[in-house]
Amino acid sequence: MVNLGNSWDDVLASEFKSEYYLALREFLKKEYREHTVYPPMDEIYSAFKVTPFEDVKVLILGQDPYHGPGQAHGMAFSVKPGIKQPPSMVNIFKELKDDLGLDPPPKDYGYLMSWAKQGVMLLNTCLTVREHDPMSHHGKGWEKLTDRVIELLSERDKPVVFILWGNPAKAKKNLIDGVQNLILEGVHPSPFSAYNGFFGGHYFSRANEYLVTNGMTPINWMVK
Repeated sequence: MVNLGNSWDDVLASEFKSEYYLALREFLKKEYREHTVYPPMDEIYSAFKVTPFEDVKVLILGQDPYHGPGQAHGMAFSVKPGIKQPPSMVNIFKELKDDLGLDPPPKDYGYLMSWAKQGVMLLNTCLTVREHDPMSHHGKGWEKLTDRVIELLSERDKPVVFILWGNPAKAKKNLIDGVQNLILEGVHPSPFSAYNGFFGGHYFSRANEYLVTNGMTPINWMVK
């Protein structure tokens, strides 16, 4: 059974007992046994463990985890210290520089834990992937779980900023109450698409303006 160690355990209790989730568990056992799968099994739920349900101020939604060795650790777009920044992350830091004037960290540092501890939940629509095989775990049940996470955050009393990057993320817009929350959309920061609508989105400053307007402490987006 999943044990996240905080409020998510109660919030998602019925999901973890559901038929689709039990089927997903069996699929994952086989996948981890027969293939190289990322992130490591004990890091699948890192985003949940670091940012409890009631603490989420901003949800950044990606697609599926990085599929190269040593990259994914259960928090969308983030990599552990010492790992070279993937191209998508380089573009995120370019936008952050243009938006807020914040200089990017060294190229071997893209650990977004400081964001997560301030209430930025870094969630992918799918939480696992086979090595070098993007989208390989889509349609296996993860989307049902992450859709429910989005719905539950949208329904919460305290508003959330939802940042949706890429088509799989933007497709979740209908799950979100856009009156009670703020929805910021952009194309995926991948080099294949970033110049077609990612840059210039001012996601970070707009998120902070919304948080302040709603009586919340803004996020310090400096990565450290």
